[in-house]
Order: sequence, then structure tokens, then C-alpha cells
Amino acid sequence: MAFTLYRLWSRYSSNGIQIVRRHSTQAREPGKLPLAGIRVLDMTRILAGPYCTMLLGDLGAEIIKVEHPLRGDDTRTWGPPFKTYKNPKNTTQSPSFPGESAYYLSVNRNKKSIAIDMKKESGRRILTELASKCDILVENFVPGKLAKMQLGYNDLRLVNPRLVYASITGYGQTGPYRNKPGYDVIIEAEAGLMHITGEEDGPPVKVGVAVTDIMTGLYTHGAIMAALLARDKTGRGQHIDASLLQTQTSILANIASSYLIGGQEARRWGTRHPSIAPYQVFATLDGSVCIGAGNNTQFASLCNAIGMPNLALDKRFVTNADRVSNR
Repeated sequence: MAFTLYRLWSRYSSNGIQIVRRHSTQAREPGKLPLAGIRVLDMTRILAGPYCTMLLGDLGAEIIKVEHPLRGDDTRTWGPPFKTYKNPKNTTQSPSFPGESAYYLSVNRNKKSIAIDMKKESGRRILTELASKCDILVENFVPGKLAKMQLGYNDLRLVNPRLVYASITGYGQTGPYRNKPGYDVIIEAEAGLMHITGEEDGPPVKVGVAVTDIMTGLYTHGAIMAALLARDKTGRGQHIDASLLQTQTSILANIASSYLIGGQEARRWGTRHPSIAPYQVFATLDGSVCIGAGNNTQFASLCNAIGMPNLALDKRFVTNADRVSNR
């Protein structure tokens, strides 16, 4: 294919497109990676979308990241810490700005960044041409926003029927909350994760990393891979609807099934596990130790390790069910 990103930059450099910078951190022998030859138009920012497209890049796909023409991805300024610029003249940030944030760099490797003003007709024309030459498009705008610019799935599949178009939102493409923005901490609260996280007698606690965003990126990455396999069979792309709320609800896993099957209302356990014992952090004289014994053999090994082998024979602790009841 003769089309290259460099030629597109040159063609449109004075007509609605601005070069931010060009990074390339591809693995060795990229042509041997499983997604070599696949081109992705990355219209995402913050975390869930960039995490998804970064994984596609790790697998060899060419990632073209579209950013705001003035500020770029918001996370470029989320710091400290920052990675100092080697050549400050090549950045759109003010000369006094310290560099790229660690947050931004953590989810944007393997990408080529360009900036396009989607409010201009010329910018939308560029995006349409890019989409016509890409295999995958990933976006995380509020539902309907790109469609108003003739950049929705139903618009772009007309110019590229093979396009796999993935939308990441807070609450999905349909439903009463569809137009609301989605934030990891809000979804953690709404979907129950904060309710089950924290000490037993303490308040709900946010997980230390934005796990809902990251898991949504992982789910979307997996759905895209499946859509590429389906395209090999049908010759057609499809629209993937991924949401933070659905993702977080699904990864409640055994917590959700315990309620559906056994009517057990979830609660906070600290580091303990509701169905396994011992499985928690214990305080010691010089710090903390974390112990997990998931079966009878492991529990017996633990008892031997702490010099109390008779505990494994104690009728209160013979089986896991016994240990949970008598913890």
C-alpha cells in the first residue's frame, strides 16, 4: 500500500492538521509480530482507550493516535512525575513545561501522534481518508458525537466496509445514561467494586489503580481481536460497544454469582477472602505478611512451615469449609 502517514502529513500540513511529534518504540523485527500490517486509527484519550490501542501496538499494529491540536491528550500534563523533553522546541507545550507525564507515557508507547481539528471540515476529511485506509478505529467519545460529524460507524463503514469500529463509553451506546461521561472512580462506586473494597469496619475504598478503565481496555482489545477473526470469514467489519459499567459489573465474578446463587449480599472483607481461609494479610512484630492457602495440601505445608503441623489435623481446620467457618 503506497499510503503512508508521512505523506498524509505533507499533503495536509497547511489544511487543518498539525504535527505534534512522531514517536516510534516498536519491538525488534515488527514484521514478525501477529498484528503486523494492521493499521489502527486511535481516537481515544485518557486511559481505557489508549491502554487498548497500546496493546494492539505491542502486537505489531501501526497505531495512528489523533490528538487535540492545541493540548493533545489531557494526560500529557497529568503529573508530576514527568519525563524531561530532549528537544523542547519540538513540543506544543509552553517552553517552561517540564516534559511528558509518566501517566501519558505508560499507555501510549508504539504510537504515532498527529493532531487534527475535527471541528473543521478539512480535519473531518482527513479522518475519513484515514479511516478508509485503516483496519481498526477505536474511539471514546460520548455516543452520537462522532456521528454528528459524519464520523460514526454507519458513516465510515460506507467508505470502508472492513473497518472494525470500537466505541468505549461509560454506559454504552443505549440506555438512559448513554450521554453521561464515564469516570473510573464513579463506575467503581456504581457497579459495586468500592462497596466490597476496604476494611470491614471502614468506608468504601477505591482500588489503587484505575482497574475499571484498564479492564475495559483489555475487554475491548479482546473484542477487536475476535472481530478481526470474524472479518476473515465474512469480509466485513463490525461495531463494538464497550462500556465501563458493563465491564466492571462482569468482573465482579464470584461476588456477583454468590448473590445470584446463594443470596449472599457482598460486603467488605479487608484483605480476607469470603470463601477461602487463610487468605489475608497478618500483622507481625516487624511488619506484615500475606498468606494464601487455597487447598488442604497448601494449608498442611503452611502449618509445617510455621512449626505447627498439628493444626492441619485439627477438626476445625481439616477442610477449607471448616477453616472458613472457624477462621
